[in-house]
Amino acid sequence: MIETPTLWIVMLSIGIGSYLMRFIFIGVIGDRPLPGWILRHLRYTGVAVLPALVAPLVLWPEATGGDPDPARMISAFLTLAVGVLTRNVLLAILAGGGSLYAGLALLG
Repeated sequence: MIETPTLWIVMLSIGIGSYLMRFIFIGVIGDRPLPGWILRHLRYTGVAVLPALVAPLVLWPEATGGDPDPARMISAFLTLAVGVLTRNVLLAILAGGGSLYAGLALLG
C-alpha cells in the first residue's frame, strides 16, 4: 500500500498539472483565434479518444480475466460497421450496446 504523504503528493501534483494544462488553453489563449493547423488537429480529438477508451475493454476485458471475448469482439465490429455505414453515432452506440447485451446473453 502507498504511504499517505506520498499519496497526497501524487494527488496534488496531478491536480495542479491538470489545472495548468486546462488554464493554458482557457486562460492564456482562450481569447485569441487559434491557427488553422491547430484547429485541424483538435477536430480529431474526440475521434481519437473514444476508441482509445474502448479498445482495452474489447481486447483485454477485465470481466473475463483479460481473455478476448467473442461477444465483445462481435459487438465492437458491429458498432464499427454501423457507424461507418450510417455515419450516425447514436445508432452505432445503440447497435453496439444491444449486440453486447444479446451476445453476453447468448454466449454467456
